[in-house]
Amino acid sequence: MTRTPLSEHEIAVRIAAHPDWERRSDRIARCFRFENFVEAFSWMASTAVEAERLNHHPEWRNVHATVEVELTTHDAGGLTALDFELAAAMDRLAAGD
Repeated sequence: MTRTPLSEHEIAVRIAAHPDWERRSDRIARCFRFENFVEAFSWMASTAVEAERLNHHPEWRNVHATVEVELTTHDAGGLTALDFELAAAMDRLAAGD
């Protein structure tokens, strides 16, 4: 997976495929809600394994059963395919897949 910035068109196509995510300037964001802190933290641990595999790490904030996530590729100066690949992995893990 390359760290080449996506075009505006590519971003629009990819964000449409991830309706739970929203675009915020040079990043995408989503709030995940779980039943309790243990589920939220377990999801974060599983996500950390995927992030490390991709060598692409989220900006996130956890409060009890909620995890707020923002993804961007800092060294590319914006959104890349890596952001959407990690978003898809996060979605799968949250769904229990």
